[in-house]
Amino acid sequence: MSNNVLLNSVEHRDLKVITARSAQYGDAVWFAITFPREFRTAQAHYPIFFHKDSSSNQFFAVTLFGFQDKENLFLQQDNWKGCYIPLMLRRQPFLIGQQLVREDGIETPQRVIHIDLDNPRVSHTEGEALFLPFGGSSPYLDEVASMLETIHHGMQDSKDFMAALLEHQLLESFTLDLTFSNGQKQQLAGFYTIHEDNLAALPAETLALLHQKGYLQAIYMAIASQANIRHLLQLKNKQFE
Repeated sequence: MSNNVLLNSVEHRDLKVITARSAQYGDAVWFAITFPREFRTAQAHYPIFFHKDSSSNQFFAVTLFGFQDKENLFLQQDNWKGCYIPLMLRRQPFLIGQQLVREDGIETPQRVIHIDLDNPRVSHTEGEALFLPFGGSSPYLDEVASMLETIHHGMQDSKDFMAALLEHQLLESFTLDLTFSNGQKQQLAGFYTIHEDNLAALPAETLALLHQKGYLQAIYMAIASQANIRHLLQLKNKQFE
C-alpha cells in the first residue's frame, strides 16, 4: 500500500530519501515504463519494447532489465551495474500530484510533488535531505522536481506516440525463444515490438509527419535497442558460471 501525501517543508523538514539501489528499495523489477524523450539515452543500455497494461488496455514503452518477473539482471550485490537508471525508477518515492490554486478569483490546477511515506526509501536518519536546515529545497529536491517535470511531459507525449503507432499498425507481438548457457530454455512473451514491414510500407507523407513529431527517430531507436538483448543474455549466463 502507498501513503501518498503532499510534500511540504513543515511536516517533512527532517525527511531524507535513500538513493542506493537495492531489491529492498523496490529495484527488483524486470521492466520499467519509459517514453520517447528518454529513448535516446535508454536505448544505449536496455532493450525497449512495448507492453499492454491488462487493466487499462493502454500501451506503454518499457525498458527491459530481465527475462522474468522480479528479475533485474543489472542489480548485482545491491548495486545497479547499468550506467543509466530510467527516470520512472529514479523518481521513487516521489510522484506528481495536482492541487487547485486560486489566483484573482480563478482556480487553476498546479503540479505539485507528492511523496509516498510508506516507501522504504523514506527515512529520518539516512539518505539525501529534502530541505535545507534553515528552509528551502535541497539541491536533491530541485533535481527531483526537474525529473518529475520531465516525466510529466514525457508521458503526455507518449500518449500521442502510442496512438500514432497503433493508428499505423506499427506494433506486433513477438515471442523470443531463449537458451541459456546451462541449457535452460525460456520464452520471452507478452511484449510488442515495431512492425518493421508495416513501417517500410508507410507512404512518404506519413513518414514525414512522424519525423516532424520526432516519432520516427524514437521508432528507430526502439528498433536499434533490441541489440541489447545480447547483453541481457550475457548477464544472465554469468549467473551460471
